[in-house]
Parts: sequence; C-alpha cells; structure tokens
Amino acid sequence: MAGLADQRVLVLHNRYRIAGGEERYAAQLVDLLGRRAGGISLLERSSGDTTAVEAGIGMLRGGIDPDQVSALVKESGATIVHAHNVHPTLGHRALAAAREAGAATVLHLHNYRLFCAIGTVWRAGADCTECAPRRMSRGLIHNCRGSIPEAVTYAAGLSRGQAPLIDAVDRFAAPVAQLGDDLAALGFDLPLTVLPSWLPDSEFVRSTQAGDGEYALFVGRISTDKGILVAIAAAAESGIPLRVAGDGPDALRARKLVDELQAPVDFLGRIDGQALVAARMGAAFALVPSEWREVLPLSALESLAAGLPLLTSDRGGLPELTEPELVTPAGDASALAAAMRRLMDDPAERAAAGARALDRAREQYSEAAFEPRLAKLYEAALAARASAG
Repeated sequence: MAGLADQRVLVLHNRYRIAGGEERYAAQLVDLLGRRAGGISLLERSSGDTTAVEAGIGMLRGGIDPDQVSALVKESGATIVHAHNVHPTLGHRALAAAREAGAATVLHLHNYRLFCAIGTVWRAGADCTECAPRRMSRGLIHNCRGSIPEAVTYAAGLSRGQAPLIDAVDRFAAPVAQLGDDLAALGFDLPLTVLPSWLPDSEFVRSTQAGDGEYALFVGRISTDKGILVAIAAAAESGIPLRVAGDGPDALRARKLVDELQAPVDFLGRIDGQALVAARMGAAFALVPSEWREVLPLSALESLAAGLPLLTSDRGGLPELTEPELVTPAGDASALAAAMRRLMDDPAERAAAGARALDRAREQYSEAAFEPRLAKLYEAALAARASAG
C-alpha cells in the first residue's frame, strides 16, 4: 500500500463565517500532511470575506474560479485533492477542475450539507430530513437559512449542484459510520470510507484524574441542539455541579433555566488553552447530550484524551465514541441525571471509566491510528480515478 509520503495533497476549504471544528480539522490535516506527505498545498476561501452577491453566484454556478484550482494542481503536482466545505465559493466546479488537471478527489463530509442548507438536519427543535435526497425546495419553504434570498439561493444551488458534485468525487470520507448509514438510508449511494477524526499527541494526558473530579463538564456551543438545557435540568435533578465552557445563541435562555431550577451550574464563558485544560483536569466526567444528529465533535475527543468518562446522548455518531452504559436517550434529563449520579457516587468506577476512555482515545483517535487510515483513503481515491480512466 502506498503511504502518505507518496502523495502530494492539495487541501480545499471554504471557511465558515464563524470558525468551528471543521476549520480546526483542516488546520490539523495540513500540519500532519506537512510532516508526512510528499507535498502539501492549501487553498482556503472565507465566507467572512465573501459578499452576498459573490456567495450567491458561487452557489448558483457551482463555484467561483475553478481555474485557480486547476492551476494549483498542476503547479504542485497534486495527486490528491482533499476538500472539506465547498460552499459557496468552491463547489463542484473546483473538484471537476482538479480531476481534469490529473488529481483524484476526496470530499470530507463533516455534516449533512449534501442536501441540507444548514447542514444539521435540525429544524424547529426536531429532526428534519425533508430535503433528502433531492427535494431542496423544502428548505426554501421553511426558510432554513433565515433569509429568503439565501434560502432561494441555497435551494437552487444545492438542487442544481448535488449531482455534479457527487460525480466529481472519487471517494467520500465520513468521521463516523452513522453519517454514512444515515445518508444511505436517505437515498444516497456514495463510495464512502469511514475516517475517524484524531488529535495531536500533545493533547493526550498521561493518566486519568477522573476519580478525583468534582463536577460535570459541558464544552461547546450553548444552544438547544447541543442539549445544554437537558444538561442543566440533569444537574438540577442530580444535584451534581455542572460547569459550562462556551457561549452561543441560547446562553440567556440557559441562564434563565438555571435560575428557575436553582441548578448548581457555573458558566465559565468561552475559554481555551490552559483554562480549558484546567477545567478538564478538575472534572469527574464530560457531557455531550446533543439533540441533533451530532457527527463527531472535537470537544468530545478532547474529553476522551483528557481521560474523562464521556456521557452522551444516543444521537448521530456519539454512541460510537463511548461505552453503551454511558449513552442516554436524547432529551431525557432524568436518564442523564441517573447516569451522572451513578458515576459521581463511585469514584473507583469513574477512574476506571476514565482510564478506558483514555485507552480508547489513544487506540482510535491518535495520529498513529489516523495516518494509515488516511493513506488507505487516498489509495482508494486513486484507484477509483484510475478505474474511471
């Protein structure tokens, strides 16, 4: 099998207006490929620097300036083009141009944006897959973008661009098996490889301290789809202190619920670096009680790498990250409270669960585990390109 050293890779990514896990993933990938691949190039565009008119043109035309991608493939001698978010400025035309220039193409699916205008298949507090596989006009009817002009543009752009986008990809990658299963059940037949995310070696602790932890920890966007209200209700019911690291659109609503329930919750705000490391070091376990079909949040991997037992909901790919007894039904605060109470009342089991979490992170989500999987993905993309002539 060919290794990463045999590949020259061009990474494509259209940055979101608000940076998140996908931006971090792309940066990690560029760093790893810079150390392991035969060559690495990066083309990033940013929605924050794109006007509404440019974004609309990009969505409707399937990308802007694909010749730039073609030129970069030829200039760098790229054998692989590894794309992440392609909307609105890259689109299917960027991937088609890469193929025409001689590269095999990989599209990394971090969400459901193949058909969903907002990528989350979550609307009005519930699952929504009405647009799958090719009914994107439903997103216009529901105005999922929150703006009629944007809703029109995304509905038309996704409808017109879905088939040529799929045709321009040699291999799809998904961080969890559940995302591929969901897409298959919704009518998509894709050549897809499961490629779990990973963390740099520097983010792994030497040993768990969960047995000495004093509180539950929630890290992420404060929004209802992330399950923050469920976490607060569970803290109130169990009496276990909860610390919340992050900010988001439902922060005020969350604080009101804390006051209403007199829940033992401390909001830390948006923290990172050593402050976040310290928060994890003092935690007994981490909570990821998402209500939407969460794919694979990096904050969950960070908790595992910190040696924290991970309590999750049963949504999306979350159950793939943790132990079955630590998974509770989404939206069920009482079930989550009971699981929290069991862990808090048994420090020895908590320490053992933290050690298992750390072992699982090293085995499945380390750079050593990721690198051969990535090489195998690239080999599959190259084989598909060769087979297609």
